[in-house]
Amino acid sequence: MSTIIGESRMKTGFTYDVQALQNLLGSIIQRHVSSDTWNWMIERITAAIGTSAFNTAFAAMPRKTGKAFIQLNDEEKNQLQSLRPGLIINNWSIDRLARVWLLLHIDPSDEEKYFRSIDHLFLAAEMNELVALYSALPLLSYPERWRKRCADGIRSNIGDVLQAIMCNNPYPSEQLDEKAWNQLVLKAFFTEKPVDEIIGLDERANQELANILSDYAHERWAAGRTINSLLWRCVGKFINTSIFPDIQRIAKSENETERKAAALACYDSNYEPAKKLLDTMPSIKSAIEKAELNWQTFAQK
Repeated sequence: MSTIIGESRMKTGFTYDVQALQNLLGSIIQRHVSSDTWNWMIERITAAIGTSAFNTAFAAMPRKTGKAFIQLNDEEKNQLQSLRPGLIINNWSIDRLARVWLLLHIDPSDEEKYFRSIDHLFLAAEMNELVALYSALPLLSYPERWRKRCADGIRSNIGDVLQAIMCNNPYPSEQLDEKAWNQLVLKAFFTEKPVDEIIGLDERANQELANILSDYAHERWAAGRTINSLLWRCVGKFINTSIFPDIQRIAKSENETERKAAALACYDSNYEPAKKLLDTMPSIKSAIEKAELNWQTFAQK
């Protein structure tokens, strides 16, 4: 059975226009590889999923495409967000993109075969292959089928794999349950990933996560270690009597970054003592109200 998804064939299980995304990613790839490499790739998408030819092509991609980082123009970035909101590929290498593009041509009409074949790739993958596979999660058919695989990936100790799952990837925020989501955010702080690149960080914030991060902060303080002040971004909306002393502590810090984090957390809060604490920091409060300071600008400093 051909793995190419024809225009007339139902796009089983996809939540977006997969044909349009194939075309967009294909045009980006063509601009970054030789004509011989592109022809080789076209030939490989006719290989039946699960066969040695397909699996070999997936593994061999870096040798054919190289590993240079891709360059996108503004139109391509806008098209990508229109087709698959939240997906950011600006920092991808060409072999990573080519592997994801290859996966998009797998016929999803047999759900179990589709799932088993891609899951097998996860089981046999080396690090860079795992990066591509986890990067592809928001693009795969039957998105609910990959929740366990994503949750399992969060337990990885491989930094590049974790970053592929956590950063600029809309799949976790869309599909993970609260427990797995909270584990992802906590591990992002623990492994010092760029937390501001976690999609859905504000929308998926919850009281249990705030409690977990408060406990984590106490552990770091007890060990004399520093804390990424973006942690309080996930806490502000859930400040209560038990968390408020943490905010008071950083509000009194000699570190300006911590004081700004305290003010931003208080600004997000409906807890009355937090609102009163914000009033004691008038210059920072003014910057927030003028939109000169927010969590996005805070993360960039």
